[in-house]
Amino acid sequence: MEISRIRALRGPNLWSRHTSIEAIVSCLDTERSIADLPGFESRLRARFPEIKFLETVHQQTPCSMAHALEAAALGLQAQAGCPVTFSRSIQTVDQGTYQVVVEYTEEAVGRLAFELAQTLCRAAATDSPFDLAQALASLRELDEDVRLGPSTGAIVQAAVARGIPYRRLTEGSMVQFGWGSRQRRIQAAETDCTSAIAESIAQDKELTKVLLHAAGVPVPQGRSVSSPEDAWKAATEIDGPVVVKPRDGNQGKGVAVNIKTEQEVLSAFAVAYAISSDVIVERYLPGHDFRLLVIGKQLVAAARRAPPQVIGDGIHTIGELIKQVNLDPRRGDGHATSLTKIRVDSIALATLAKQNHTLDSIPSKGEPVALRNNANLSTGGSATDVTDNVHPELAARAVEAAQMIGLDICGVDVVCETVLKPLQEQGGGIVEVNAAPGLRMHLQPSFGKGRPVGEAIISTMYREGDDGRIPVVAVAGTNGKTTTARLIAHILKANKYRVGLTSTDGVYIEDQRIDTGDCSGPRSARNVLMHPDVDAAVFETARGGILREGLGFDRCNVAVVTNIGMGDHLGLSFISTVEDLAVVKRVIVENVAHNGVAVLNATDPLVANMTTDCPGSVTYFANSNKHPVIATHRAQGQRVVYQEHGAIIAAEGQSEHRIPLASIPLTHNGTIGFQVENAMAAIGAVWGLGIDWEIIHAGLNTFISDAHSAPGRFNVFTYNNATIIADYGHNPDAITALVSAVENMPSKRRSVVISAAGDRRDHDIRRQTEILGDAFDEVILYEDQCQRGRADGEVMALLRDGLKHAKRTESVKEIRGEFLAIDTALASLAAGDLCLILIDQVEEALAYIAQRCA
Repeated sequence: MEISRIRALRGPNLWSRHTSIEAIVSCLDTERSIADLPGFESRLRARFPEIKFLETVHQQTPCSMAHALEAAALGLQAQAGCPVTFSRSIQTVDQGTYQVVVEYTEEAVGRLAFELAQTLCRAAATDSPFDLAQALASLRELDEDVRLGPSTGAIVQAAVARGIPYRRLTEGSMVQFGWGSRQRRIQAAETDCTSAIAESIAQDKELTKVLLHAAGVPVPQGRSVSSPEDAWKAATEIDGPVVVKPRDGNQGKGVAVNIKTEQEVLSAFAVAYAISSDVIVERYLPGHDFRLLVIGKQLVAAARRAPPQVIGDGIHTIGELIKQVNLDPRRGDGHATSLTKIRVDSIALATLAKQNHTLDSIPSKGEPVALRNNANLSTGGSATDVTDNVHPELAARAVEAAQMIGLDICGVDVVCETVLKPLQEQGGGIVEVNAAPGLRMHLQPSFGKGRPVGEAIISTMYREGDDGRIPVVAVAGTNGKTTTARLIAHILKANKYRVGLTSTDGVYIEDQRIDTGDCSGPRSARNVLMHPDVDAAVFETARGGILREGLGFDRCNVAVVTNIGMGDHLGLSFISTVEDLAVVKRVIVENVAHNGVAVLNATDPLVANMTTDCPGSVTYFANSNKHPVIATHRAQGQRVVYQEHGAIIAAEGQSEHRIPLASIPLTHNGTIGFQVENAMAAIGAVWGLGIDWEIIHAGLNTFISDAHSAPGRFNVFTYNNATIIADYGHNPDAITALVSAVENMPSKRRSVVISAAGDRRDHDIRRQTEILGDAFDEVILYEDQCQRGRADGEVMALLRDGLKHAKRTESVKEIRGEFLAIDTALASLAAGDLCLILIDQVEEALAYIAQRCA
């Protein structure tokens, strides 16, 4: 078994809506059925008893080594605790070669699972050892390391539940919600509205106390100190138990509480000073440690925190008891689990010493032994939910504290005997205010019920019913994608939208190109959705990007499929037939929103049949309302767009809206058939978005298909009273459409300049000149700049071969170089002639033609 390629499909894709790893797996003849490998299945099951691969294979399909790899990669992730369920193995057109697809939730974990699955299958094949426990441990460790922590994860889950899209921006906790101008961002429990100044104030514990005291919020007496001597002096001024903590600490690091003696103060100062050169000594408030979570202007959760402790059994030492407690699966080393392992450090040892204990002490049965005096979860503490018990006045003081500091999400630390009473009645106080508070004590408290704090945070970022999305239109098909996408974007711009557009020409934000080259893939789409100045997005969606990585969005409002025809790029990436190609193009239709629209070409059966895969509604377009699909769809009260009596008609039931073709310059008064189809597709798309008809008319009327607005898409020039048409048509369907358009244009003599891309099939290359040979008097062949794997002269020979039975062509010339071929064509033009130039280097060739015409 050999794996030649592994890809991460990061969006909805050919196989499913799940993020997945796709691998190309080649099996030897004996590996195409594991039944032909004596003992393989039993050895595989012995090494991984939980594997379930026979159930994943259709009865008529032999279970191959590729299927075993698939099941192992999925099963290992599932056993490691990853929530994955989807996998599939598909036999390709190449004998013994399979596409293996396995879902992942974290890409790094999915890739590691594939590697371990290979190792497992090889171990079973060669009867060598495989350490299953170590494999699962490595997957769990990696998953815990890369997945979102509980705080960020809870917010993301709340967003997903409301249909709000998200994108993880870093390997850490920074996440974007929503798209374009509707986006918001968080980093853990901080939002893009969390003030940096407020965060800075919260980190400065002395300044926090000053501000809270000024607002009348109870706080413990104390001050900053800079030396051990000054710390003891401050403690004597307070004349009672004190707390020693770093001024800008967090997560309870370096905090010592209930300190009384000089030696205790000096030791606590040393620990705090190691974290911050500025240390605070303040009055110790007796009572319990409570964390109150304020979001916006509301208290949404409260928990009583208990310090880490062990309970003696009269047998084990304290060190052994700590190890037993840390075996709790809820306890981890970081913040990914609901509890953190108890840490043994200088503070823990000092706390034990105050109780006359060491790690080797054996406490009596039932004796509680504290390992710390502070109750932070990050140092091993536990939490009990008390949200329903908080006195309204106490809640108001917590909200007041958060507002005084300026935090939109705030963890308020309170020390008091009970939350059932106001602070003043019991001598309690607010000891700290925290930015980016941990949420896990409220999500998964040790005791009591969890609180929906993620939902509370999302509700402050997005109003009820707001999903943070902008209108998204995806355009696919064999021909017409770029022009249709550009026309849709132009109409949306007329609607005062700031539009982001991706196409084979680049990425455009409000008509400014921010990236060049072929940008019709998912990465460019994601970049547009991340841009803050985009109110609507239009994506030309090419087959290559879908196959390579999936879609760059989870769903779209409108999916447009212009045509499939005879197809293009067939024979690449196991897409060998037009039916295969239709399945790829269909992906955007499968991912239309439930309230969205698919705009489909009714005259192309492969496109029209996509209606059954659309979760939303369907609008068909065609040249005639007599077409059976159009007639039936309209009779059912559905939307259709068609051409009739010099106009495009948009009809729904009995209502009709008429747009004269004379008012759509793109169509040249309706003489260019494929541009009429592009216009109908665009009209269906913007109609589906609810754009007003006056705006649609204005957009259609002001869109000019020239070298600037639609480069390489039927751009017309005049040269010495002859007509030149420059186009990027590069497949038989496009050539047929161009010939049809040219035949509606008057001309004395016709010539054409053509090359072909080498990555097309021989048949497709020949077919282009077969079509042209029946419509043009002169054909000028030129060698393409990039032969894409073909030998020098091979493409030229195929083009020449296509002209063998030409009915009209009288002259054939062969030229080396695109610009020289253009010069050759121009040199023979006379007034009234027409020349079609099928350009390769779009921008350079258009600029050259424009210069020559000038």
